[in-house]
Amino acid sequence: MRKLSEHAAANRRVYFIAVLAVTLGLMLLAAAGTLFPRAPLLQPLTIDTDPENMLAEDAPVRVDHDRLKKVFGLHEYVVVGVVNDSHPQGVFNPEDLANIRQLTEAAKGLKFDITVDGETVQGRVVSEDIIAPSEVDNIETSGVGAVDFSYLMPSVPETQAGAIRVRERAQSIPMYDGTLVGENGKALALYIPITHKKISHAVEQKLRQQIAQFEDTGATYHITGLPVAEDRFGAEMFFQMAVSAPLAMLCVFLLLLYFFRNVKLILFSIAAAMIAVIFTMSLLVVSGFTVHIMSSMIPIFIIPIAILDDIHILSDFHDRYTPDKPRIEIIREVMGELWRPMLFTSLTTTAGFASLMLTPNPPVQVFGAFVAIGVLAAWFVTVTLRPAYLMVVSEKTLAKFGAGGSAGTDRPGSPLARGLRATGRFAGRNGKPILAATAVVIAFSAWGITKIQVNDNPIRWFESDHEIRVADRVINDHFAGSYMAYLQLRPAEGADTNSQPFKQPDMLRYLAGLQRYLERDVATVGKVSGLSDIVKTVHRELLGNQQAFRIPDSPQAVAQTILTYENSHDPDNIWNFTTPDYGRANLWLQLNSGDNKDMQKVVQAVRRYMTDNPPPAELERTWFGLTYINLVWQQKMVTGMAEALLGSFAVVLVLVTVLFRSPSWGLLAMVPLTATVVTIYGIVGWVGKDYDMPTAVLSSLSLGLAVDYAIHFLARSRQIFQRTQSWAETLPEIYEEPARAITRNIIVLGVGFLPLLASSLVPYKTVGTLISAILVLAGLATLLILPALIDQFPNHLFKKEMRHESRANAPAGGAAAGARRR
Repeated sequence: MRKLSEHAAANRRVYFIAVLAVTLGLMLLAAAGTLFPRAPLLQPLTIDTDPENMLAEDAPVRVDHDRLKKVFGLHEYVVVGVVNDSHPQGVFNPEDLANIRQLTEAAKGLKFDITVDGETVQGRVVSEDIIAPSEVDNIETSGVGAVDFSYLMPSVPETQAGAIRVRERAQSIPMYDGTLVGENGKALALYIPITHKKISHAVEQKLRQQIAQFEDTGATYHITGLPVAEDRFGAEMFFQMAVSAPLAMLCVFLLLLYFFRNVKLILFSIAAAMIAVIFTMSLLVVSGFTVHIMSSMIPIFIIPIAILDDIHILSDFHDRYTPDKPRIEIIREVMGELWRPMLFTSLTTTAGFASLMLTPNPPVQVFGAFVAIGVLAAWFVTVTLRPAYLMVVSEKTLAKFGAGGSAGTDRPGSPLARGLRATGRFAGRNGKPILAATAVVIAFSAWGITKIQVNDNPIRWFESDHEIRVADRVINDHFAGSYMAYLQLRPAEGADTNSQPFKQPDMLRYLAGLQRYLERDVATVGKVSGLSDIVKTVHRELLGNQQAFRIPDSPQAVAQTILTYENSHDPDNIWNFTTPDYGRANLWLQLNSGDNKDMQKVVQAVRRYMTDNPPPAELERTWFGLTYINLVWQQKMVTGMAEALLGSFAVVLVLVTVLFRSPSWGLLAMVPLTATVVTIYGIVGWVGKDYDMPTAVLSSLSLGLAVDYAIHFLARSRQIFQRTQSWAETLPEIYEEPARAITRNIIVLGVGFLPLLASSLVPYKTVGTLISAILVLAGLATLLILPALIDQFPNHLFKKEMRHESRANAPAGGAAAGARRR
């Protein structure tokens, strides 16, 4: 690497032109593909924020979900809740019902062109399946043995009594009570099915435009649902990154300006970071990869990482620079001392991020791969163009730079320098107490890790006062639930059953019992709808009395209720709950929570019920729906990130062991990182923070970054010891320029991610908070724990650096031995 830097310094024009040409070329290719998406060989920018794609396309749960949605004619829903707290009858008044009818009509015609798998297709609202007062049937007796099917609200009622009658009709039908009409009888919900989730945000926006035209009646309209939350997150994601990335760049610039007080020198640092970001993101687009939730954060990771090596070069150059010494010689000395730790840290950071490719989540794999590429790009730009730039910068620019100029935080009397000297003295004198305190913290944190609870919910990706979150709370307070999950039941292979099992009274009673159990005993289940509800309702109306609200006693009577239902306006609704051969049944669960831990409780409750209460024939269960998919990908995320963490730890350990050529030094480099990760995740467990997507990912992200400090500290310690032959003399020297460079990197990385806190999206805030905490704590652990550990075993650790005569005369005992040698 030293030769590469010298070659770049000597051939600076070639290197500048080559780097800029490659970066600009990639950027133009990415832009051309996006502007001309149909052009051959070019790849357009594609954006995908669907959490479903955290799983591979052939993942069984995705295959089942897509297949069973078609089998039962189901769609994803945009849910609109309408609440009027100012009217004594809530929304059941002529004015609000007129607006709801108008909103329903506006929704019917919504169509949008979207891109799916590179093809332009039309996404639309499935008007025939809208659940709204004017679109669903009222089921009412018209005499013994006859049932009348008329629309629940065939026209807008002109009187208050008519509005109340709409509510009473809806409440008498199990499929609508708690779903269409709120449980308090004053709110109403519309369920607007869409052909593709990608249009949910566009549908939401059109509905809001229509709502804005209504006269104020005191009603409030709340739009939510998992498709809306996921699509809205995508709409806001890039706006947030467009704010956070420049803020990160500004923070890094201001920090470097404070450290070095030289605008022209630090402008190169910013330019190098921009080149690395542009190169990486352009390569991602040109390669045909989709920009997902994870990959949208690539720039915010690369910006501070790209600065780290540059800070070490500037710090060392500062200490060595004098106007009367040839710059090429200074650069040769700087790179000769720094090439090894810079290469080590770049390789370990690359390995740490590349290890994310071991996870089963495609977007995480892409994120890890391209951040690794960005780290290598930043390393190359730094070790080639920074020496080249230092060769061409004017003497005037360097007039107050360097040890003689005493600029910035490198002056011997600066607060940073004094604080680090004090830290070095404290670490050297209190090694055993530091190690004892570290052991206590790790033990306490390990206990906290056992309390971590895996949980996530796309709705919670927004701040608590965001309109999506507010809508979610309001709708789930008033209705059975806006989170949909579906359970297919079918006879097990080889089971002894009727050819039409779900037309049999005993099987329908079993389904009804399962529904009652879930609604009664599982807190998050607001309602379960199934074929048994249709059969019981029609049977009641056929016989004209409430006592008949039950499953008929014979298959023929069941068949009669179904035949009667075929006279309704939309008889195909029955196929949402069974198949035409009545060989499968589908239960539609409405949950008032989308947390995957709550979905897991539902799955466990069904398993427990069916074990304790065997069905008439053995049944197979298949779960599907977005809420269940979220549960599966979260479980995959946890197991995948645990595997990635272990794999990353092993890779980094082997790498630093090989680079240091010593298992002892390799293990030593991992100590601050290990203590930090255990401590941070112990705190997560103790404070009750859910182990969600960003929290899971950060465990692996931190490995490649946080180990950098230890590598620089240990590499520079070995270099200095080789010259001083005394740990007691090495210790104070390591807390001069090397510690200042490490500390500046700690600050740059710690502050560089804080702009994510400016986001209104919770995952970005979580990433910003946790990774900043991890990186700062890892830096502090490096400056305190490593010297304390080295002090216990200096003769063993430095035996390769000790000259023969020093080794023969070396007394035992850490810093004290070093002091006697000195």
